[in-house]
Amino acid sequence: MTSTNDIRSSFLGYFARAGHAVVPSAPLVPFSDPTLMFVNAGMVPFKNAFTGLESPPAPIAASSQKCVRAGGKHNDLDNVGYTARHHTFFEMLGNFSFGEYFKEQAILHAWTLLTREWGLPAERLTATVYHTDDEAFALWRKIAGLPEERIIRIPTKDNFWAMGSDGPCGPCSEIFYDHGAHIPGGPPGSPDENGDRFVEIWNLVFMQYEQAAEEIVGELPKKSIDTGMGLERVAAVLQGVHDNYETDTFKALISASKAVAPGHGSEGEVSHRVIADHLRSVSFLLADGVLPSNEGRGYVLRRIMRRAMRHAHILGASEPLMHRLVPALVGEMGQAYPELMRGQALIQEVLEREETQFRRTLDKGLRLLDEATAGLGAGDTLSGETAFRLHDTYGFPYDLTEDALRPRGLSIDRAGFDAAMAAQKAAARAAWKGSGEAASEEVWFDIAEREGSTEFTGYASTTGEGAVVAIVKDGAEVASAAEGEAVTILTNQTPFYGESGGQTGDAGRIWTPEGFEFAVETTAKPLGRLHAHRGRVVKGRVGAGDAVHLAVDGERRDRIRANHSATHLLHAALRHRLGEHVTQKGSLVAEDRLRFDFSHPKPLSEADIAAIEAEVNAEIRANEEVGTRLMSPDEAVAAGALALFGEKYGEEVRVLSMGRKGADRRYSVELCGGTHVRATGDIGLFTIVSEGAVSSGVRRIEALTGEEARQWLAARDQAVRAIAAALRTAPEEAAARVSALVEERRKLERELAEVKKALALGGGGAAQAPTGDEEIGGVAFSGQVIHGLDPRELRPLLDQAKQRMGSGVAAICAVNEGKAAFAVGVTDDLTGRFSAVELVRSGVEALGGKGGGGRPDMAQGGGPDGTRAAEAIAAVREALAKVKA
Repeated sequence: MTSTNDIRSSFLGYFARAGHAVVPSAPLVPFSDPTLMFVNAGMVPFKNAFTGLESPPAPIAASSQKCVRAGGKHNDLDNVGYTARHHTFFEMLGNFSFGEYFKEQAILHAWTLLTREWGLPAERLTATVYHTDDEAFALWRKIAGLPEERIIRIPTKDNFWAMGSDGPCGPCSEIFYDHGAHIPGGPPGSPDENGDRFVEIWNLVFMQYEQAAEEIVGELPKKSIDTGMGLERVAAVLQGVHDNYETDTFKALISASKAVAPGHGSEGEVSHRVIADHLRSVSFLLADGVLPSNEGRGYVLRRIMRRAMRHAHILGASEPLMHRLVPALVGEMGQAYPELMRGQALIQEVLEREETQFRRTLDKGLRLLDEATAGLGAGDTLSGETAFRLHDTYGFPYDLTEDALRPRGLSIDRAGFDAAMAAQKAAARAAWKGSGEAASEEVWFDIAEREGSTEFTGYASTTGEGAVVAIVKDGAEVASAAEGEAVTILTNQTPFYGESGGQTGDAGRIWTPEGFEFAVETTAKPLGRLHAHRGRVVKGRVGAGDAVHLAVDGERRDRIRANHSATHLLHAALRHRLGEHVTQKGSLVAEDRLRFDFSHPKPLSEADIAAIEAEVNAEIRANEEVGTRLMSPDEAVAAGALALFGEKYGEEVRVLSMGRKGADRRYSVELCGGTHVRATGDIGLFTIVSEGAVSSGVRRIEALTGEEARQWLAARDQAVRAIAAALRTAPEEAAARVSALVEERRKLERELAEVKKALALGGGGAAQAPTGDEEIGGVAFSGQVIHGLDPRELRPLLDQAKQRMGSGVAAICAVNEGKAAFAVGVTDDLTGRFSAVELVRSGVEALGGKGGGGRPDMAQGGGPDGTRAAEAIAAVREALAKVKA
C-alpha cells in the first residue's frame, strides 16, 4: 500500500524533477487574501502572484497546501463524518505556472503522473472541459488518447473558474476516477452525477482571460496554470478504497480514538470519523496561531473543537479525550509539517482546557435539551425559542443542538430561532438608546449585526491585511471616501487595538498598493466588539469591499505596551508594600504616560514611593518573559489572577503573567485583554512623578516609562544642577544647603513678625492706658493699619489689644501685596451691645469684599483693595458711633 506521506512526497518529487520549485505550505491564516477566513485552496497563497501584485516564488512551482473549510460559503462542517469525502481539514496538491507553460504541458504533467508514475488505469479516468474549450478537448485526445465519450463538455460554471467578479479567469478541466459499476452514480454531466461512482481527483485551471464585472474583456498577457488535487481523495484511489476515512492516516487516527473511547454501532463510527477529522483541523489551526475565542477565526475553531468534543461525549468518554490523540496525529503528519511537533505542548494544553470547560456546558445543555424534547418523536421539530434559550442563557450553540438532535430524527425551527435572536438584538438596541449615547452612534448596531465582530490580530503582529466592511462619516454609512475626508473605516480583521480597559487606541496607517492612504488617528471600540479606525484620507479613494493593508504605528504601540505592562507591575508592588486591600480603581494607559487609581486610605510616604519604584524597576531589570494563557474567568481567579477594573470578561479570558517566579506563582498575574511587552526589560525604566487623592479612599499615581521617564529624570537632574550652581555648592549638597536657607528664612520671618507685633502694640510692648487709643460713644476703641503683617497674627494681636483695654473694641487691617485682611475683637462685657461679625462686615465692604465671619467676640474677613484700609477702620468707628449707650 502507498501511504499518504508517500503520495505527497511522490507528487512533489515528480514536479521537482520537472523543474518546479517546491514551496512549503503557507499558514492556514491567509496573508494574500483578507476576504478569506482560512486558506481553502492551494492557489490562495499565490493569489497576488497571479494578479501581478507580487512576484511569484519561481516561474513554476508545486506545493502541498494545508486547507480548512469550516466557515462562510466554504463550510463542510455539518457533513463531516456522515459522508465519504467531506472534511474540515484537507491537503491540496498543486502545480503552478506563472506565465511559463499552459494547457498542453499541464495536461501532459497530469496524465504522466497519474498513469505512468502512479499507475492508474487509463480506462478508469474521465476528463471534463468547458463546453467551448475546443483546445483542451483536442489536447486530451492527443496526449491521453481518451475517446470522445470520456472527454465531457460541461456548459456550467463548474468548469469555468474566476478569482472574483474582476480579475483573472478561465476554463477548467477536471479529472474523474471511476470507482466501478458496483457503486451507484453516473459520469459528470449526467442526471445521476452526484452519485459516488465517479469522483473528481484533480482540477486543472487554465487562467486565460481577464474579466470585469463578471464579463470577459480580453485575454491575459501571461496565461497561467493553477491545479488542485485533494490528497485525501487520491490517497483513497491509490490505496484501493472508496472512502477517505479508510485511508492510512484516518485509520490510524480513528484507531487512536477507539483506543480511548471505544463506542459502538453506526453512530459510534460517525463519531470516531468526526473526531479524527476535527483533530486535524483544530491542531493545525492552533499550530498556526489561531486560539479559541468568541469571534472570527477563534470562534470557528471553537465550533470545530466543540463538535468533536460532543462526539467524544456520545462515545461515552468520561474524561477529556481530544488532547490524548495529538501524539497520534504528530506521528502521522509531524514529519511533513514540523509545526505540529513545535506546537504539540500548546495544542494539548488548549484542547484539554477547552474540553474540561465545555463538558460543564455540555452536561447542563444536554439535560435541558432532554427535558425540552421529552415529548417529541422522530420527525418532530424543537421550537426555535427553546433552541435560542439554550444558546443565549446556557451557552449551548445552535449547531450543537442541531447535531445532538440529528440521531433522534428531530429538527429545529430555524425561523423561530432567528426571530428570538432578532428580538434580543432589538431589546439590546432599545436599552442602548436609553443609555445616553448619541443617536448617530446607532449605525454601529447595523454594522455589527451585518458583519459580526472585528477579529483582532494585533497580539501577534502590528501589520496585516483586511477587507473594508464599512465606512462611516458623520454617523452614517457611506460607500466610499476620498482625499481629505474625515471618516471611520472598519475592516473584517485588524491589528489595531481599539481603546478599552484604560488603554488608548492605536494609531497608524491603512493603505493599498494602488495609491490609497488613510492616516489612523485613533482606534475606538464601539459596542465593545468593533474596531473602528478614525482618521483622514491622505490620498486616493477607498470603497467598501476593498482589500487594504494595515500598519500600526509600531513605536507608539511599543510605548503604550510598556506603560500598560508597567501598570501591572505597579499594581503588584503596591499590594506588596501597602497590603492586599489595594485594588485597581481605574487607569489610563497612553503612549506618553500612565495613570493608576487604587484603593488606599492615606497618602503614600516618600519611603513608600521609593520602595515601590525600586521594586518595579527590579522586575524590569530581571527581564522575564511575559506569558499569556487563555482560561475561563473562574479558573483564572482561582489560580490567583486579579481581575482588572473596567474590563468585561466573557467565557474566555487572557491571563497575563509577568515578573520573576516566586515559590508558587509569577510576580504579577492578572486578567487583561490589552497589548503588552514581550519581556519586562522592554519597559526600560519606571518612575513615579506624582501621587495624590482622587476621592475618599482612592489615590492616584502618575508615572512614566522608558524614554519619557529618562527625559523627566534628566530634566529634574538639570534643575538640581542649576540650583546647586546658584547656591555655589555641589549638586549632592544642594538639598542640605536649601534646607539651611529655608530654616534661616523662617528664623528671620519669626523675628520680623515679633518686631511688627511690638510696633503694633505701641513700640516694644510698652503699656497702654486701659481706655485704649480713643473713645467713641463711651466705648474704648483701638484701630490700626499694619503693612506687611502676616494675617495669621491678627487674632493674637486683637487678643492682646482686648487684654490691654480691659473693655473696648479693637480693629486691625493687615495689608499685603495690595490685598487686605481685616479683623475685629470685642471684649466680653460689650458683646451684648456690639457684634464683632457685624462690625467686621462693615469694614470688609469698604475693602471691596463681601461677608466675613466668626463669633460675637472675634470675627475676620478680607477684601481685594488694600488702599482702602483706613476706610475699613473708619467704617467700624461709624458703626460704633451709631450705637447708643
